[in-house]
Amino acid sequence: MQVPVLDMTGKQLQTIDLPADIFEAKINTGLMHQFFVLQMNNARLGTHKTQRRGEVSRTSAKWYRQKGTGRARHGSRDATQFVGGGRPKGPRPHKYTVKMPIKMRHAAIRSALSALARDGQLVFVNELKMDAPKTKEMAQTLKTLVGDNSALVLVAERNENVERSVSNLDNAFYLRASYLNIRDLLQYDKVVVPLAALDVIKQIWGREKQ
Repeated sequence: MQVPVLDMTGKQLQTIDLPADIFEAKINTGLMHQFFVLQMNNARLGTHKTQRRGEVSRTSAKWYRQKGTGRARHGSRDATQFVGGGRPKGPRPHKYTVKMPIKMRHAAIRSALSALARDGQLVFVNELKMDAPKTKEMAQTLKTLVGDNSALVLVAERNENVERSVSNLDNAFYLRASYLNIRDLLQYDKVVVPLAALDVIKQIWGREKQ
């Protein structure tokens, strides 16, 4: 697959061939969904907890006498039907962690990249370079490259000027190419890929490296 490479002004500089094993892989929607569910589950803290009846700290004295009041019999105020009582079958802390073989995860990423390449959602640029963090300048650059679409901007390594400029934009997000994940790939309309970030993608997700 041949794709154009642009500069920051939107001018085409060259065309490059994308590796077929990454960008023309079989698109497996079920596998991508499975990886997405795994990512969202693993992001949950699992610290939710409510006090059950045995954990509520209330007086153990009988609420009122057993007979003669015309009311139902109750032994304590921590029963679940009373305000301040324990919650029945409430949530308990536990892990939501799900495991997935690394080959399946890599296949899911390749599937997502292939789907984005097929639909023309990948925008390749020769480089993203800024002398200082300038949100207005970055907004204009992304406007030129992706129009009004939301954008995921990949960086090959730490680039403080680019990262700080992108982080101030509402419809854009930056991500290190080595941290590529299914949620961020599918969340944005366009993915801006500098050639340096493309090299990282080839190194990590190419089949010959597995």
